[in-house]
Amino acid sequence: MLNPEDVKALLSDIESDRIERTISTTNTDKFGQAICAFANDLPNNNLPGYLIIGADDKTGKVNDAVKITDQLLQNLGGIKTDGKLQPQVSMTVEKVSLPEGDVAVVTVQPCQFTPVRYEGRIWVRTGPRKCIASEADEKLLLEKRTSRMLTFDALPCFDATIDDIDIAAFRQIYLPKAFPDDVLRTDTRTVEQQMQALGYFNVKYNCPTFAGVIMFGKRPEQFLPGSYVQYVRFGGTDRAGEIKSEYKFAGNLVKILSQLDTFVDATITNRRPVPVSALREEMVVDYPHWATRELLMNAICHRDYEGNGPVQFYQYDDRIEIMNPGGLYGKATPENFPYVNDYRNGVVAEGMKVLGFVNRYSRGVQAVQDELRTNGNGEADFKLHLGTAFLVIENIANKGANKGANKETNKETNKEKQIKRQIEIICNMIRENPASTYEDFMNALGIGYSSVYERVKFLKKKCVLSREGGLYGGKWVINEDLYFQLYPSSETTR
Repeated sequence: MLNPEDVKALLSDIESDRIERTISTTNTDKFGQAICAFANDLPNNNLPGYLIIGADDKTGKVNDAVKITDQLLQNLGGIKTDGKLQPQVSMTVEKVSLPEGDVAVVTVQPCQFTPVRYEGRIWVRTGPRKCIASEADEKLLLEKRTSRMLTFDALPCFDATIDDIDIAAFRQIYLPKAFPDDVLRTDTRTVEQQMQALGYFNVKYNCPTFAGVIMFGKRPEQFLPGSYVQYVRFGGTDRAGEIKSEYKFAGNLVKILSQLDTFVDATITNRRPVPVSALREEMVVDYPHWATRELLMNAICHRDYEGNGPVQFYQYDDRIEIMNPGGLYGKATPENFPYVNDYRNGVVAEGMKVLGFVNRYSRGVQAVQDELRTNGNGEADFKLHLGTAFLVIENIANKGANKGANKETNKETNKEKQIKRQIEIICNMIRENPASTYEDFMNALGIGYSSVYERVKFLKKKCVLSREGGLYGGKWVINEDLYFQLYPSSETTR
């Protein structure tokens, strides 16, 4: 906390690489750029930077016409968690009352894992001036990061080369989500330099980092044997039951994260109607899609990749268990979880955030618990004392269970709902990519060839789906009118 005398000292000095003053209260982008520049600490002061709102930038005099409201303070604090600053920075926001009037002060600590970006751009300060970093500036920030980032995923994977990386996935899928179009158009760096800027390549040793292999590797298991997700559906309530189905989600995260998202929605969620009156039904689900996906993504993000064990995604008749290698990490302990978080894989966490599979930091667990309670699952049970593993249990929803209806009829209805959802996903995949293959459908749905064949055969029989150009080099065509006659209330996107 700053006292009034500290703030007076900051106002009496000239603007510098550690101080910026403004009387604007609405220019959120300007604030975000200033915070980004202070966090990057290009001069390497290793001291906090200060953004002072309510004072003239040239004279430092307080402008009493500027009102420091609770809404302004909330907006300033929200810059930290709105997803535009990557990685997240350490900052505080406070109101300080002076005899001349009130000011808002944002104190920004130097970030250990530079470069920090605001909306994909790196901002730095050179004296009192704020600007976008040059290539030389970015190199200095990368060197600071390399000297400080000691997590396993940031270390070089000496056995791998650039040929082990799926360059197309990096350039066509990841980069457009990480940077604005105008930045990419003017970027003339090699792919190795681009990957190094994001923590995925080590130019000094001319090899990808482990994060690069995890995110974009052609065969991640070649270097990290446990880097996959193992799904098993057990009949009954323990592992002694019959194995009804199993699937291995293997490959880089750019590939398998979207597969897992679709799999949870199509196979795990299990939407079903429950009668609430003689004339009305309510749609309920066994496991809410977002909450289940969030728990699974957290397991992938926070797992220990140095071991040989996979993430276990096990489904029983009454619950789902998700267990990842590696217990609580760093500052997180059983006593302060989930309010204190730390990142075993900082580069991977950033990558998953860019791809949209990790939500705002430090609020995922609370949001999961809220959604599970609302859906009738009860809160997830986190087992925090396993030491070398982290286990979470999600119970099946009991909301409106059966309501006295015939059990076999409900079972059949559930199966029909699942097939319908699989058909919807197949059609949406074709809308996005008419050249989609049976293998693509199998990977997305987590079902076998015969099941996919039956779904496609059904659509062909109803004249909803046809093929142009043959099996190889051809494409699928959907008759949208017949599709919506068949499924009038269907979703149109995955």
